[in-house]
Amino acid sequence: MTRQHVVIGLSGGVDSAVAAWLLREQGHRVSALFMVNWTEDESGYCSTAEDFQSARAVAEELDLPLHRIDFSREYRQRVFARFLADYAAGKTPNPDMLCNREIKFASFIEHARRLGANAVATGHYARLIPGEPTPRLLRATDENKDQTYFLALVPPTQLVDVRFPIGELTKPQVRDLARRAGLPNHRRQDSTGICFIGERPFRSFLQRYLAPEPGSIVDEHGRELGLHHGLAFYTLGQRRGISIGGVHGAREAPWYVIGKDPRQKRLLVSQNPEHPALLSHGIDIAAFHWLRRPTDLPKPLLARIRHRQPLQRCSLQVLIDGGVRIIFETPQRAAAVGQYAVIYDGLECLGGGEISATDAALPPMQANLHRSVRQPLV
Repeated sequence: MTRQHVVIGLSGGVDSAVAAWLLREQGHRVSALFMVNWTEDESGYCSTAEDFQSARAVAEELDLPLHRIDFSREYRQRVFARFLADYAAGKTPNPDMLCNREIKFASFIEHARRLGANAVATGHYARLIPGEPTPRLLRATDENKDQTYFLALVPPTQLVDVRFPIGELTKPQVRDLARRAGLPNHRRQDSTGICFIGERPFRSFLQRYLAPEPGSIVDEHGRELGLHHGLAFYTLGQRRGISIGGVHGAREAPWYVIGKDPRQKRLLVSQNPEHPALLSHGIDIAAFHWLRRPTDLPKPLLARIRHRQPLQRCSLQVLIDGGVRIIFETPQRAAAVGQYAVIYDGLECLGGGEISATDAALPPMQANLHRSVRQPLV
């Protein structure tokens, strides 16, 4: 194996720590880069300071140079601004998709090259195999930890000099290696959620940036049930936090968000968890990002519309305008515009994109829903 200068994104977690250790054991010259993506938290929800101390302890243990770079401006401009705009437009965004493309790869790789890197590495659970002209992205050995969903938007040319050292390992194996290597963070818990949100109440966080626009909550029959805080603060299929008390004539059962009517500022709800407005056999992606586009689309393919969702059997149609239509064998619940769908051919991730339309059936009173809805697929 050719010895390279590899710059690894060291987050402070055990996964990137073990990835760094493996690269060093393979004889590479390894440098570590800690990325700061959010600097506006004043309530202790974001663990950047704690993460950096953990990363520094790992770098000292492995005798690696550690660089710290502030990407918070790039994050606000390329990820957070889009996140807010999508929520304000009634979409269901996933900032982790853009964060991986814009920050954890684009900005990271650019800075690593300035440090003289021949290659970069991360602690993602994913695998790459050689391919022409670019490598192929495969799901990780540990299906429970696979992170290829978040990598589907990364330009394939950026994957040429990327390494995923732990992609062949399971999480228990990573923990065991960390313990045996004496890494100081081998018992550290995995981080969850988005740094700038953390464990704080999501609605209160959004209200710092989006002005509330209250309106009526109505059921599928048009009955007014209460008031909502603003359509931007609710997502399709949401069950908790709707704040509907006892309703005369309604059974004791949860209420679910089934749509939005922005013209009248109405939040539409139902007690039917399988309401037709929540079920989609097909979705459209107007701008599909291909990691590898097969000459002939195999059938069936696999897809998921959210991280860790079990893979769903589907077929794919390429549309005239360059988008794609995904047709599922089993209807998908709460497929929302703004979410991302990712396609797989067996183990290989072919790419993904933002959902631009669904074929969910809508009752007549929901004709003005603020989400793109096309005619049912044939």
